[in-house]
Amino acid sequence: MKVLSIQSAVAYGHVGNSAAVFPLQRIGVEVMPVYTVNFSNHTGYGAWRGPLISPDDVREVIAGIEDRGAFPQIDVILSGYQGSEGIADVILDAVARIKSANPDAIYSCDPVMGNAKSGCFVAPAIPVLLRDRVVPAADLITPNQFELGYLTGTEPGSLETTLESVELARASGPRTVLVTSIERPDREDGTIEMLAVDDDGAWIVQTPLLPMKANGSGDVTAALFSAHYRRTGDAADALARTASSVFDLLANTHESGERELRLIESQDSYANPRMQFEARQVR
Repeated sequence: MKVLSIQSAVAYGHVGNSAAVFPLQRIGVEVMPVYTVNFSNHTGYGAWRGPLISPDDVREVIAGIEDRGAFPQIDVILSGYQGSEGIADVILDAVARIKSANPDAIYSCDPVMGNAKSGCFVAPAIPVLLRDRVVPAADLITPNQFELGYLTGTEPGSLETTLESVELARASGPRTVLVTSIERPDREDGTIEMLAVDDDGAWIVQTPLLPMKANGSGDVTAALFSAHYRRTGDAADALARTASSVFDLLANTHESGERELRLIESQDSYANPRMQFEARQVR
């Protein structure tokens, strides 16, 4: 499998492509990373250095990959944090060109905007672009609960309302939706959930909620789920595998006391997930 991953990059720590590439490689995926920013560290520190990469420069990198004849071999186009608003046009153009070369390729969009605790942390134009132009072109999206609400103009809370919001998102274009970090009021105390929905049904997985904030864990989640789902077409299996891997990554990070993901130390959890959580069908 080959993935073209258009995301941010950082030198210190693990977010964007700096979080997604290595786990994908450990499950046997060939990754072509294209950077939208090249920062010293993620913006959660409040200070960082390095450039946003211009849309023209991102386009040139992708054109160079096309020049090598790689487009027919790409199975997944994956996008995450976009940086500047002009990146959307570059991504959509790449998706169209790759799908023309390989009609079996899928576009997986992680619509990175923010979360319920911190609100939006991207430029004001980005969420509108994602909602109106980018998400409708995707085959698979991986929003958190906050982002799902923005995309659909709803306030998903319970399982029922979250499923209703997912169906609104699916009606806009993407047939498969993974909702990460669901915190519904009627869940068991000390737990958090993920929900995967496609044409075959809906499945939810519940894991312990660890008392920590982990920048980059969503990027790992989107990457692993996209690859597993593209490989098997089985949403329940992809969900269970992803939940197993990401939970162990987070647990290792929490136990370490470090702020940044223990991405390298947790590598066996990607290659050989313990499958300790059951994906339960809810529809």
